[in-house]
Amino acid sequence: MTVVRLSSGKLLLHSPIPITEQLKAELDSIGVVAHILCPNNYHHLYAEQALATYPDARLYGSKKLQKKRKDLPFTETLTDIPHVDWKEDLIPLTINGSLMYETVFFHPTSKTLITSDIVENFKTSPHWLTRNWLKLGGCHGHTTWHRVLRLVYINRWSARKSIKRMFEFPFETVVLAHGDIITDNAKKSLSDGLRWL
Repeated sequence: MTVVRLSSGKLLLHSPIPITEQLKAELDSIGVVAHILCPNNYHHLYAEQALATYPDARLYGSKKLQKKRKDLPFTETLTDIPHVDWKEDLIPLTINGSLMYETVFFHPTSKTLITSDIVENFKTSPHWLTRNWLKLGGCHGHTTWHRVLRLVYINRWSARKSIKRMFEFPFETVVLAHGDIITDNAKKSLSDGLRWL
């Protein structure tokens, strides 16, 4: 999960994880959670619990996700038009051509690109099965997307157009859901990791 403190002082949760009592205390100490974002078709598993913890927060998801999770009380549809409450803080961009239906976000103040499943960035893993899965997919020690999971890109031409727009953001850091945050040569690392596309 990525937590963004908006210029209003409110908090936005991107790709929620289980909210433990300790995590809730940490979040409450820095602001009020007002927005919960499910950034793609797969990062929604803990949205219900996050919303139960913060029932006054707005819940965002794509139209595709809203069809998939009719049990979740979405209040907003995630598009490339930001909500008025965070339009000064985050610029959304939908990555087309993928079954993930992911929306990435650029945070201009910190020059950070916030993603979920564009790439993975694992140096290694202490878990034997995970380590071999990463090796099989070409992800062990490399910033890229697993060879098997590349099948989710059903229209690579359309995806490349979106990715090209993504690289127009002047980001210097990439936050991702799987692996280490990319801080060194972020654009080059991401570009190299997406070369297969």
